[in-house]
Amino acid sequence: MGLTLVFFLFFSVFLTPSLSKYHSPLNTAYYRRSCPRFEQIMQETTTNKQITSPTTAAATLRLFFHDCFVGGCDASVLVSSTPFNKAERDAEINLSLPGDGFDVVVRAKTALELACPGVVSCSDILAVAARNLVVQTGGPFYPVNLGRKDSFISKASLVEGNLPRPTMTMDQIINIFGSRGFSVQEMVALSGAHTIGFSHCKEFSSNLYNYNKTSQYDPSYNPRFARALRNACNNFQKDPTLSVFNDVMSPNKFDNKYYQNLPKGLGLLSSDRGLFSDPRTRIHVEEYIRDQDAFFKAFASAMQKLSDHGVKIGRRGEIRHRCDSFNN
Repeated sequence: MGLTLVFFLFFSVFLTPSLSKYHSPLNTAYYRRSCPRFEQIMQETTTNKQITSPTTAAATLRLFFHDCFVGGCDASVLVSSTPFNKAERDAEINLSLPGDGFDVVVRAKTALELACPGVVSCSDILAVAARNLVVQTGGPFYPVNLGRKDSFISKASLVEGNLPRPTMTMDQIINIFGSRGFSVQEMVALSGAHTIGFSHCKEFSSNLYNYNKTSQYDPSYNPRFARALRNACNNFQKDPTLSVFNDVMSPNKFDNKYYQNLPKGLGLLSSDRGLFSDPRTRIHVEEYIRDQDAFFKAFASAMQKLSDHGVKIGRRGEIRHRCDSFNN
């Protein structure tokens, strides 16, 4: 299918300290005078792109997470490598980042440069695109503060070895989030982004084939689900683009079905199923199963916090002319 592995929540050890949404140096009215059509252009761009390519929402969310988790929300993940610098996007774990996420940013940047040249940062574009696409797929609205600057650096070496994998234990995942200022509840809420998008078969194939001496597949899977996954992914070694929906019940709608799947053994990744098996996270999963509004509120709050994470302001960054390269 050639569709993207939807993001898994990855945090880097190189994060700068989180900025509370209540003490953000940014503000929602940043472009009111300098680029009054900013919100309109962003809305038109994300709407048109999502209609044309329905995988854009999940693709952009994953791209946004990968940007913010390595050094803050500063568009460093958008930079292309040169003969002199291997950039973040070419780190092994970022090679599967989806084209649709990059494309929606390029489209928005092109339109905004025509309307107000040299004013809007790529990092602000990515943050607002992610929010708009969450809303467009049925998820909650949340305010996005603006005024981020784009990074001066982008290095694959800051990514490699520092991004958790879906195969990590819950202890490891909780510790990674906790050391960066995110609570267990916030981690569980952000994991709910798996309600949309796809994962490549190669990311979870070890749970489906020759799992151990007594079982071909991980017994925490629903048996029928496991058999269906084995059939769907059967040719993944010859076709590495084979992908499966993260949420088999409502894969294109942002809702709480992701959590409702977990007690049924329908979590795709080991880390998904682990959320229900671990008592520290299960309490929050059970709340979000019962109450979609509670999930939406928690997700919106966590996304606001994430959007302010490690932002560059003033002389710590620049407004790139092109999102894929630094200014000369």
